[in-house]
Amino acid sequence: MEYALITGACGGLGKAFCKELYSRGENLFLLGRSEDKLKNLKEELSAFGGGDILYFAVDLTKEEGRNDLYRFIEGKGIVFSSLYNVAGADIQKPFEDYTEEKIIFQTRVNLEATLSITHFALSKRAENFKILTVSSMSGTVPMPYFAIYSATKCALINFFTALRYEYKGKGVKITVLAPGGIPTRPDVIEDIKKQGFSGKLSSRPAEFVVKKALCGLEKN
Repeated sequence: MEYALITGACGGLGKAFCKELYSRGENLFLLGRSEDKLKNLKEELSAFGGGDILYFAVDLTKEEGRNDLYRFIEGKGIVFSSLYNVAGADIQKPFEDYTEEKIIFQTRVNLEATLSITHFALSKRAENFKILTVSSMSGTVPMPYFAIYSATKCALINFFTALRYEYKGKGVKITVLAPGGIPTRPDVIEDIKKQGFSGKLSSRPAEFVVKKALCGLEKN
């Protein structure tokens, strides 16, 4: 049985991906930090019927947590039809106000964890495999007070663009999503308002973004 692997499944955008993919008959493997939130999400999705749903609670910034996840997957003999790298952190503050802990956390969740999950998922992929990674418009245009976020999201664009060429003709589709503001949390909604017309112009609901992203992924 093949599964779609979704990181950050319990967040606003992650949940939108889960709902859309499940409605299309996909089997889901959900990742998130909270066991309770993952359980509730599984119950919510299962109410609509459909494919199989597995989940694993893990802090992707921790190497030991990722290794536990990988051992679990190997033990189950799971194969992945697709990977959706949605997990990320968008901390907004002046760089000098960061603590060492927050620098490490944001870098690890946005970049290190994404590359690690991708590397592992590729080793467990089905014959035809798809990868969609969530970057950001700020990965193309660096934003003050989002310096680490912009840098890590830019790195994702460059990495997956290069990876796309490595896997050309090998049955792997790779797409990077670079959305503007997505009104999934109160703080994000407030940030979009502060950006005025440009914020409103670049903002789209999560459901809209997901459908456009999946369409682009299918077209490679």
